[in-house]
Amino acid sequence: MARGVYVAGLGPGGGKGTIALGLTELLSRRTARIGVFRPLAPAEGVDPLLRLLIDRYPTPVPYADAYGVTDAEAAAMVADGRREELIGRIVERYRALERHCAAVVVVGSDFADGAGGDHPGELPRELAFNARLATELGSVVVAVVDGLDQPAGSVAAGVRSAYHSLVDLDATVLAVVANRVGPGVPVPDGLPVPVYAIPEVPAVSAPTVAEVAAALDATVLTGGPAALDRDVRGFVVGAAHVPVLLDHLTDGALMITPGDRADLLVAASAAHAAGQVTLAGLVLTLGEPPDRRAVRVIERLNTGLATLLTDTDSYQTIAAASRIESRLSAANPRKVEAALGAFEAAVDTAELARRLEVTRSNRVTPLMFSNDLIDRARADRRHLVLPEGTEERILWAAETILRRQVADLTLLGDPDEITRRARELGVDVASARLVNPATSPWRDDFAAAYAEARKHRQVSLDLARDVIRDVNYFGTLMVAAGHADGMVSGAAHTTAATIRPAFEIIRTVPGVSVASSVFFMLLADRVLVYGDCAVNPDPDAAALADIAVSSADTAARFGIEPRLAMLSYSTGSSGAGADVEKVAAATELVRQRRPDLPVAGPIQYDAAIDPAVAAAKLPGDTVAGRATVFVFPDLNTGNNTYKAVQRSAGAVAVGPVMQGLRRPVNDLSRGATVKDIVNTVAITAIQAATA
Repeated sequence: MARGVYVAGLGPGGGKGTIALGLTELLSRRTARIGVFRPLAPAEGVDPLLRLLIDRYPTPVPYADAYGVTDAEAAAMVADGRREELIGRIVERYRALERHCAAVVVVGSDFADGAGGDHPGELPRELAFNARLATELGSVVVAVVDGLDQPAGSVAAGVRSAYHSLVDLDATVLAVVANRVGPGVPVPDGLPVPVYAIPEVPAVSAPTVAEVAAALDATVLTGGPAALDRDVRGFVVGAAHVPVLLDHLTDGALMITPGDRADLLVAASAAHAAGQVTLAGLVLTLGEPPDRRAVRVIERLNTGLATLLTDTDSYQTIAAASRIESRLSAANPRKVEAALGAFEAAVDTAELARRLEVTRSNRVTPLMFSNDLIDRARADRRHLVLPEGTEERILWAAETILRRQVADLTLLGDPDEITRRARELGVDVASARLVNPATSPWRDDFAAAYAEARKHRQVSLDLARDVIRDVNYFGTLMVAAGHADGMVSGAAHTTAATIRPAFEIIRTVPGVSVASSVFFMLLADRVLVYGDCAVNPDPDAAALADIAVSSADTAARFGIEPRLAMLSYSTGSSGAGADVEKVAAATELVRQRRPDLPVAGPIQYDAAIDPAVAAAKLPGDTVAGRATVFVFPDLNTGNNTYKAVQRSAGAVAVGPVMQGLRRPVNDLSRGATVKDIVNTVAITAIQAATA
């Protein structure tokens, strides 16, 4: 029987999406078979939250099977007096979904609670309807209370009312969440279930420029995806003279003004470009495009702002824009990460998971592995340095890392340039430490330390001063000096440029002769470890044994039971040759050094991974057919194999993850996505915490 958790609010909105997202993320760490369900869905179009959850957490059923009935169908059934039939149809649809899932998150109905339910055509009261459904579905309830603009007393009263009202309606309450509470509002207490207070986060509740454009049916004159993704945290109507306007511009404001006010457009754009204020964008009213001469000036300012054009006047535009409520959707991943960050910072997820009593699955899917990385990094947060502080993907990733509290960060580069670039992109990295290697007070100590470490190579102090201006050398020296726990680079640098400083300064752990790397290969139903696919071209038997032991330790560190396969073109004694002998010698060295590690070798890949082949080629071996760590005999084999599996099997390759160094330094692919960067930072933080 699936375990269902029902997210119910006391009224429409209130941020139930944030709670549903957080709960689904939490459950996805424990099971690969997670379902999402909405009792009512829009008759026209799709429900954006349901679509987001299905897309983000691959569910066993499609969108069409993830809801009960449409809101139009529900209204018609209530009008005809068929309320019990409505409940029965929703329950029937839920049961059909539940059979495919180990856990289900149900997002309660979102219709207004003002309907009395006593007249034809009215839907039943929302809280009673949701409580009844939760009981019929066998789900526990997480109640959501909207704390937006509410004083502490009202929030506490709402929390108590939600709990007691649901209990009186025979619902089983798991927890109560006061969402969007103001600063300083305490967590209400005195109830027999956990109560959490999630603060108002403008990055979650504020609409984006794109959402405003859609709501106003406006034409986008300028601005790409990044400009349209900016959060709108307020509105300013431009009608006065320039000096007065400048006094009223605020960070995150969307300026609304008639299109013929070229003076205000140029002034606002100049204030944004100069860093006096960070605007969300510009809206031109009355269908009046701006004067081309003003446009040319604005283009030269290179503000990166979106400009929208609407036919309505300023009053109508501001009235319509003020009614826009942002919703979580797959179209805005930044907002999704901000919502998850708010949930995880305020909710005791470990306690909530325990109360849900969902048994952890034996399977490890890519999503479960990625979510577990984030969870473990957050549990023992470390400070990491990202040398490529002005690179666009690094800044996007840094915002996610900081919002979800994956790690504390130092970004290297000119602070003014980093701030300017972040402002252009509309990302928030204000809580990161910004360090300029060219002016840092650490530079003299770092130069002396580097010259000392490389004196056997005749590196002078003057040469050392030049070397440490390189961001990768500076970042590595920060790690060596204890100013950071680890480093991630490579989005804009080669692998050699990223890891060479680590080889020179940090060096390997005692007893390990070579630093090496692994890739975590995220297959549909398991995670495998491949090493070494990125660093050592042709290791000898001793180095190969070091790589094997390091790879096994890395696997264990990340929750993968290490069963080592020392790969070759021969299984057992079926073949001969220098390459086979090298693998055989390395296998014996592993057994001598680490008798606790199950290892097979030499062994072919098919015998290592397929139980049927293993039974024929190496019967009775405890690793054959069950290997989790695959050690390749050379870089040529390893690199080609990981890429072949990645492309042909649709696997996600996370890495390369460096191992064998005294402190963690990891390299990114120059084609790394923002998600890749976040995962690598989480891995590095875990390495630092478990070193």
